[in-house]
Amino acid sequence: MTSIPISATNVRRRSISVITIGRIVTAFPVLFLGFDTGIKFTHVDAVAQSMNQLGYATGAAPLIGILELVCLAIYLVPSTAVLGALLLTGYLGGAIASHVRVGNPLFSHELFPTYIAGLLWLGLYLRESRLRALLPFRK
Repeated sequence: MTSIPISATNVRRRSISVITIGRIVTAFPVLFLGFDTGIKFTHVDAVAQSMNQLGYATGAAPLIGILELVCLAIYLVPSTAVLGALLLTGYLGGAIASHVRVGNPLFSHELFPTYIAGLLWLGLYLRESRLRALLPFRK
């Protein structure tokens, strides 16, 4: 019988690489949501058109931006990241509902918030060992 020695160094390297991958995965939706938040505070015509198309008053954009910023900040603090992921999932669910209500295309508009939420949760899952212990995926 052959045994494979497991040293603390090998285990540590694996967990560091998983955490690093989690941070990289997390960066994509965080950068997108950061951009989306920032643009809501500008007076860009595309924001006004988007708000009008979705049936929201143009003046609501900064308030929605503040809400998104607070949820994103909660997500970025390690001790409150799970709460932030839950809040952002709800926020993105509202975005899905808005796109469904006006009949936007399925894969490019209606499901895009689902892609962002999936990346947020995948990044958190890879970064947070307690979440991996709570939701284990086994062979």
